[in-house]
Amino acid sequence: QVQLVESGGGLVQAGGSLRLSCAASGRFFSSYVMGWFRQAPGKEREFVAAISPSGGTTTYADSVKGRFTVSRDNAKNTMYLQMSSLKPDDTAVYYCTAGIGGRSETGYRYWGQGTQVTVSS
Repeated sequence: QVQLVESGGGLVQAGGSLRLSCAASGRFFSSYVMGWFRQAPGKEREFVAAISPSGGTTTYADSVKGRFTVSRDNAKNTMYLQMSSLKPDDTAVYYCTAGIGGRSETGYRYWGQGTQVTVSS
């Protein structure tokens, strides 16, 4: 069993930066692919980024590539999402996930409750 808690969301102006954190409790954190998804109002939840168990491989949605960076610290059971050059379209609830990976929600078993990111224009 893995429990995930996101933090770091908030209100930021367009062009600004935020860093989200995802703290995991439970065993085998370092065995899971970790991911970030987001859901904007009135839209379906979408893939943002994922990172392999070792941290050596990362994957990004085209919409955030070059602006967002996912990383993890297995010693601290924590994953991060550094977001830069934020746009109003990035406004969403951001969810931390753990599972076997991929760009589909079906690849992830554990989910956090989400943290709100709002980007003002």
